Amino acid sequence: MSFTGTYERTLDDKFRLAVPKPLRDVLCDQENGECYLAPGNEGCVSIYSTSGFGQLAARLANISTAKADVRGFLRLLYSQAERVIVDKQSRVRIPDRLIRLAGITHEVVFIGVHDHVEIWDKTRWEKYLAESSTQFDELTAQALSVPMFGV
Repeated sequence: MSFTGTYERTLDDKFRLAVPKPLRDVLCDQENGECYLAPGNEGCVSIYSTSGFGQLAARLANISTAKADVRGFLRLLYSQAERVIVDKQSRVRIPDRLIRLAGITHEVVFIGVHDHVEIWDKTRWEKYLAESSTQFDELTAQALSVPMFGV
């Protein structure tokens, strides 16, 4: 299943966010409510299902660590990623380090991005959207010209 959509939420005083039901039902393990938070690109926090994070980890396990930039990426990703549990009120607590990384203040936006969900500070997302929307056609051409895996 691909994650899609945009959902606005508010961070509470304990750094908790209510995960939107359409996302929660797919992201979070039905038995224990777990999912994974990790640093995302362009200043967001990524949320992965347990299986999605496992698939990412499997892909990363095949990358050679001979290069310093690869080792640096792995350090930054894994040192800041964390398994979290969605509580009975459908809230997830965002670790302080990820709050700082994403510049999250009070209002946030959840966005579906194919195989994961991103959490953005609302102001940062609106700025990103305003700057990037005019490039949609160019980005589309670039993204679709990349050879597909296994094709």
